[in-house]
Amino acid sequence: MDMPRTGFAEKRRLRRTLMLVGAAAVIVLITLGIREIEPAAPPVEQETLWIETVKRGPMLREVRGPGTLVPVDVRLISAPVDGRVERIPALPGIKVQPDTVLLELSDPQVEQTALEAESQLRAAEADYDTLRAQLESALLSQQAEVSAAHSASEEARLQAEADEVLAKDGIIADINLKRSRLRAEQSRKQSKIEVERYEKTASANQAQLAAQRARVDQMRGLYALRRRQLESLKVRAGIPGVLQELPVQVGQRVSPGTTLARVARPENLKAELRIPEVQARDVTVGMPATIDARTGTTVRGTVIRVAPSAQEGSVIVDVAFDEPLPRGARPNLSVDGTIQLEKLSDVIFVERPAAGQANQMIKLFKLVKDGKEAVQVPVKLGRSSATTIEILSGLQPGEKVILSDMSAQSEFERIRLE
Repeated sequence: MDMPRTGFAEKRRLRRTLMLVGAAAVIVLITLGIREIEPAAPPVEQETLWIETVKRGPMLREVRGPGTLVPVDVRLISAPVDGRVERIPALPGIKVQPDTVLLELSDPQVEQTALEAESQLRAAEADYDTLRAQLESALLSQQAEVSAAHSASEEARLQAEADEVLAKDGIIADINLKRSRLRAEQSRKQSKIEVERYEKTASANQAQLAAQRARVDQMRGLYALRRRQLESLKVRAGIPGVLQELPVQVGQRVSPGTTLARVARPENLKAELRIPEVQARDVTVGMPATIDARTGTTVRGTVIRVAPSAQEGSVIVDVAFDEPLPRGARPNLSVDGTIQLEKLSDVIFVERPAAGQANQMIKLFKLVKDGKEAVQVPVKLGRSSATTIEILSGLQPGEKVILSDMSAQSEFERIRLE
């Protein structure tokens, strides 16, 4: 007799459930294991990399920039009046003196006004001489009247004194004495009036002569101006030096203000450096500098001027030399300049990386595992110099870091060095 089989379906469902759970667990474990496996680090040839060691100690902050030697004493000569270039007796490159004629201009209008001013001056001087002669003659006539009045007054006084003596002796009547005294008093007053008239006439004459003299001085000043304009048609150097530029030609018409020539003293030069705008913010007047004239020697100098604004990303910095320049130094010679900003006594620093500016947070590859690998680390940069930069955090002295441009490997946290 067959016995019925019970519980078989339940066992099959249990076995299937256990198998599914086990398979799911295996899949989860495999997934977690794959996630834990680090991706393969890309290889990079070590010989192509710029690797430096982080140091600690004194760091000299400097900025560098190219530049040129330019004369300190430069005179730009411009046309004082309208004119036409008639002759050019000097050529660029020659040595000149202050009175050396560089070129000659012509302008009929300037010549005509100079002649007119001279004629007006001569006429004013003639009028002054004529007026002075007339006034002197009139003053002499007035002086003669003063003398006559003074003589009449003295004569009347003497007559009155004589009549007083005669009246005491009873020789003449009292009425005659009174008449003598009256005539003496009238003569004295008349003499005084003539003296006052003479003094007022002399004062009036001086005023008239002063007015005429002022007109003469005005004409003389105008003539001097016209004469200078006429003489300025012969353009002179003005200073001793070398004629550098003469950008005009014979027959050319020039207007006032047109640059005619450029004269410089080549023995007195300065360096005009072009410092990058981001580095020039700390440069101030008085800082020491070193100029390389590319002749095998360097010359010490001092910053004497910092331009107030930037041009095309650079700031012009003028450096005066504290030592004689080497032979061969001349205007427009290309030079390289280094300006010392400050000396930091004890800081952590490294050579300047290819990317990164002062006071920035960047990522650099630091060597690990005895230099076989490199990992990216965040680095806080501080003050910078021409060749070095301060490390505020992220690196320690003795560690080696890659300073090359690693933008192609920036997506990897780790690289392998070969």
